[in-house]
Amino acid sequence: MENSFHTQHQPDNSWTLFLDRDGVINEEIVGSYITSPEEFKFCDGALQALNILGGIFGTIVVVTNQRGVGRGIMSLESLRDINGVMTTAISTAGGRLDKIYSCTAVEDADHNRKPNTGMAAQAKEDFPEIDFKKSIIVGNSLSDMEFGKRMAMGTVFLTTKHEPFELPNDLIDQQFNSLLAWARTLKEAMETVG
Repeated sequence: MENSFHTQHQPDNSWTLFLDRDGVINEEIVGSYITSPEEFKFCDGALQALNILGGIFGTIVVVTNQRGVGRGIMSLESLRDINGVMTTAISTAGGRLDKIYSCTAVEDADHNRKPNTGMAAQAKEDFPEIDFKKSIIVGNSLSDMEFGKRMAMGTVFLTTKHEPFELPNDLIDQQFNSLLAWARTLKEAMETVG
């Protein structure tokens, strides 16, 4: 599969960044859910990364599967509280999230549950300027990568819960060990070009 973003196509403010949440922005509790603001802890460097990325991308949205709500493990209100705490901390640190999309469905077949593309369609509805060919998804699961590829986005895999994959990989364009490592690489590449 062709790499949909090359170094000569440096993202700028006409590009959109799609971010998974757990394991990308905040520490993931593998096998469990973040059910309260108290359990929400940013990944090392995530706030700094979002500050850098906010200066590059025109639109930044979060697309997150939150099955814990559908399963009754946590309430929609708790999810909103967590998102509120996250958004406030990011904006206080100089970054931004333009919108958060959460799929609370339990069924894998649900249109909005990644790797299905319903949340991308929602984002396009809210931000008509989104061009998926000028978009990147950053996530730490193959379902995130598949979601991106279905929409012709560039894909960045974070090895926060999986061993690195051997590249080239049909689903993964680039891989890094953290959001900050990728953000710094992107910034350096832009400074070199610029």
